[in-house]
Amino acid sequence: MRSALYNKLLLVFGPRPPLNWLLLFLVSILVLIALLGSSSTNGFDSVTTSARPDIFSNYRRLKEQAVSDYLELKKLGANPSNDFDLCGKERENYVPCYNVSANQLAGFSDGEEFDRHCEISREHQYCLVRPPKEYKIPLTWPSGRDVIWSGNVKLSKDQFLSSGSMTKRLMLLEENQISFHSDDDEMTVDGVKDYSHQIAEMIGLGSDADFHEAGVRNVLDIGCGFGSFGAHLLSLRLMAVCVAAYESTGSQVQLALERGLPAIIGNFISKQLPFPSLSYDMVHCTQCGIFWDDKDGMFLIEVDRILKPGGYIVLTSPRSRQQRNKGSISTPFEEYTQKLCWNLVAKQEDTFTWQKTTDARCYISKHGTFPLCNGDDGPSYYKPLVRCISGTGSKPWMPIQNRTSGSLGSSELAIHGINPEDFYEDLEFWRSALRNYWSLLSPLIFSDHPKRPGDEDPMPPYNMVRNVMDMNAHYGGFSTALLEARKSVWVMNVVPVGERNTLPTILDQGFAGVLHSWCEPFPTYPRTYDMLHAKGLLSHLATEKCSMVDLIFEMDRILRPEGWVIISDKVAPIETARTLVTQLRWEARVIDLQDGSDQRLLVCQKPFVRK
Repeated sequence: MRSALYNKLLLVFGPRPPLNWLLLFLVSILVLIALLGSSSTNGFDSVTTSARPDIFSNYRRLKEQAVSDYLELKKLGANPSNDFDLCGKERENYVPCYNVSANQLAGFSDGEEFDRHCEISREHQYCLVRPPKEYKIPLTWPSGRDVIWSGNVKLSKDQFLSSGSMTKRLMLLEENQISFHSDDDEMTVDGVKDYSHQIAEMIGLGSDADFHEAGVRNVLDIGCGFGSFGAHLLSLRLMAVCVAAYESTGSQVQLALERGLPAIIGNFISKQLPFPSLSYDMVHCTQCGIFWDDKDGMFLIEVDRILKPGGYIVLTSPRSRQQRNKGSISTPFEEYTQKLCWNLVAKQEDTFTWQKTTDARCYISKHGTFPLCNGDDGPSYYKPLVRCISGTGSKPWMPIQNRTSGSLGSSELAIHGINPEDFYEDLEFWRSALRNYWSLLSPLIFSDHPKRPGDEDPMPPYNMVRNVMDMNAHYGGFSTALLEARKSVWVMNVVPVGERNTLPTILDQGFAGVLHSWCEPFPTYPRTYDMLHAKGLLSHLATEKCSMVDLIFEMDRILRPEGWVIISDKVAPIETARTLVTQLRWEARVIDLQDGSDQRLLVCQKPFVRK
């Protein structure tokens, strides 16, 4: 009986006599090895002195990799030398996994049709998502925070006019621009600044500049509107991440990202958010449209799950199915907060502030509380919502007020099971690598005489990019290096499902981060990131048996025109990736690290393609 591998190869190469097939296959292997040995560009300064060679040690592994790469290329069609066409206009703002009509046909209802369902939307239309006709390259930071091109987001004049009075005070819609009032603008009086100061006073602080003294480093802003509150918190050196539902028009997430503010699509419907337990110091919601006492309080339980001990919940005008009167909370709502051991700290007008308990025993000793969850409190990747309390038995149960300021110390790393030497060695690697990376952000890298790191050419400006995604973040060392180098960026640190879950360590450093499976599309809109960075992701993808073709098309979807990609990996997947990206019309160059390993850099820039 023929083996499964033989049948797959027979499907790829066609029915040929065994001897001819064997000769063809051996010739292909020799050609591949010759190409890999000669196609890389030399001259890249060594970015580390501790890299370990990791090469194929035997013929079988080399053969398997060659077959895998060939199958990836085979997916692109009979003539892989052709460039791909642009998608239709209807896909300009296309976000996979949020196909409401398909979800309804699959039987989802009661709001779940608006949730993320990648298992339903398994579309594989290989085309390039085009920018809108009026699209323009965003302004550099910080100008891009206060002024964006109206053609870059799907927001109509009617949607703006129907927005609340606060929005109209903070936002102006002009002929081809949308302008926002910055922190220096006097019109923020009675607006975001005063609101932030009010919250600080409600938790016992003299000013919102003192949030750090209360242990607040990161904030989850649910239903962030147009991002003005998050922009203000960022000016206070707090990491504010917007999470809001998918919207086909007038998207909060799309507009926040266009302004250079951290944001991600996420719902309070039927699934947990892709964050581990005990992730955030503060959860904030202003008129975010969620009925918090729905589903027996499971939305509030989810807030409690992601909130750290001693963290704060701030709800302004919270919605309830059984509201008693304006400015008060319904009885079921009050009962749920008491069962969650939340302490009502203060109430001013329509704003309520609670503090999560620091005593995990409260959930056991207090009569009538929700039960504790059974089993391991593992990574949460879109698991169903639960009606039990998570995180009480985990090692990171530490009140936010007891944490050390600044970087993580050895004791905090030990709580996460991380060897301090490994952590600081990783950080030193990224400190060394960043200057070389940054120097490559120039079209000169693709010329006949490309720019080399260390050349006398001036370095790109600090604000050349703003929205950066580290697609395989490990400990978040790349983010730390960028922060220390005073680059005007924020980084979405992605920890791939299947890798070691280091996301709690990343979040404890005050960075933005999320769990994600790269077998699926990322929950964001097209053209939302200026730079994508990935070290070792292609190799990880192979172990997860995911498609590199799908990943490259997804990267093209979320990358802005003229955006940059830096991929570090082994020779074989790097060469396969280069073949793919050139068909997407990217400029691409492979760079040899010259450190004795088989690691290579693939540096790419996406062009501004119109049709």
